Amino acid sequence: MKIDKFEAEYWLNPLDPIAKYNLGSSCCKPVTVNEMLELTGTDRDWFYKELDSMSLHYGYFEGMPRLKKAIKNLYTDVVTENMILSVHGGSGANSILCHSLCETGHNVVSIIPNYQQFYSIPESLGIEVRKAVSDESIEYSINMDEVKKLVDKNTSMINLANPNNPTGYTLSKNELEELVEVARSVDAYLVIDEIYRGLSDDKYQYSVVDLYEKGICTFGTSKVFSCAGARIGWIITRDMDIFDTIHNYRSYSSICEGSINELITALIVEKSDVFLNRNKEIVDTGRAELNKWIDTQPHLKLACDSTASISLVLYDFDIPAKEFATNLFEKTQTLVCHGGCFGIEKSFRIGYGFGDVDYLKKGLAEIGKFVSELQI
Repeated sequence: MKIDKFEAEYWLNPLDPIAKYNLGSSCCKPVTVNEMLELTGTDRDWFYKELDSMSLHYGYFEGMPRLKKAIKNLYTDVVTENMILSVHGGSGANSILCHSLCETGHNVVSIIPNYQQFYSIPESLGIEVRKAVSDESIEYSINMDEVKKLVDKNTSMINLANPNNPTGYTLSKNELEELVEVARSVDAYLVIDEIYRGLSDDKYQYSVVDLYEKGICTFGTSKVFSCAGARIGWIITRDMDIFDTIHNYRSYSSICEGSINELITALIVEKSDVFLNRNKEIVDTGRAELNKWIDTQPHLKLACDSTASISLVLYDFDIPAKEFATNLFEKTQTLVCHGGCFGIEKSFRIGYGFGDVDYLKKGLAEIGKFVSELQI
C-alpha cells in the first residue's frame, strides 16, 4: 500500500530535539509523573503501591472501567460507558476510523484544512476523497454550501478537526448542528477529531456525539491533558453496530492499551477541570503574547481566531511555506510547522501552550528578525 508521507511528523520530529526555540509544538505544557500526582491530588504511596502490584499481562479489552467512567463525564448524558473505546492515542483513533468506515464504491468528504490522516489514509485505500476547502476568504470557517454540494448517497463519512488543526477555528454549536443536518441528509457518519476541545471560553463545548446519532468523536491526552507520552486516546460512538466494527479493527491493531497508561490517564481525566483550567490559562497567555507581536508585523496576520493551543500565521512574501520554515530554522534554530504540512502555502502554524512566555517572546523575536530581512 502506498501512502503519502505524513508531512507534519516528518517535518517536526527530526528538528524538535535540536531547535533552540520550538514553536512548532501543539501540546499544552506536559507534566511529570510527580506533577501529575500533585495536580490530581493522588496519594503517592497508593499510586506506587498500585504499580507494584499491577499485572503486566494484557489490559482491559475495551478500556479500563475507571478510565471510561472518567471519559464519560466529559460529555452530556447521551454518552454511556459502553460507547467508549480506549485506543492508542488520538492518531490511533483516527486511523482506526478511516480503515473502519472506508468502503469500495463510497466516498469521503474531508473538510480542509484537516489532520492529514483523514484524507491520506482513505486515498491510500483507493477511496474517493472530496475536499471542501476553507480559506482566507471565509476566515477558515466551513464552507457549508460546498459541503452540501459534495455529499451524496454514497458518502460514508464527513470528517474534520474541531477545533481545527492548524487554524484553531472552532465551530459554534449552531455551525455544528448545521453540519450534523448535512450529514443526516445523506445518512453519513460525521467524524470529528476533537483533540483540542476544552480550552474555549464556553462553559461547555459541544461534541458531535452530543448532537448526532451517527456522530463519532476522537480524543486523546496529548494536547489539552498534557501527557502525550501516555499514548491513550478514545473513540466514542452512539451507533453500536459501527462500534463493533471499530472494536474489531482495533483488535487487529493493538488488542488493548497499556494498563499503566490507562491508570495515569484515568487520574488525569477525573481531574479534567484542573488540567483544562491550568492549560487554558497557559494558552490564553501565550495567545495574547502572539496577538500583541503580530500587531507589530506588517507582513504577517492570523488566519482566524483560535480556541486551541495553536494559530495559523499567514505571510505575504512570495516564498513557499516549506522554504520559509527551512530558512527560518537554518538561520535562527526557531521551529514552526510550515503550512505545506496542511496544504496551505505562505503560512506557518505556531504553538504557544508550553507555558514559558519569555521563551515564546524570544522565539517570536527571532521570527521577527528573520522576516524583517526578507524582500517582498
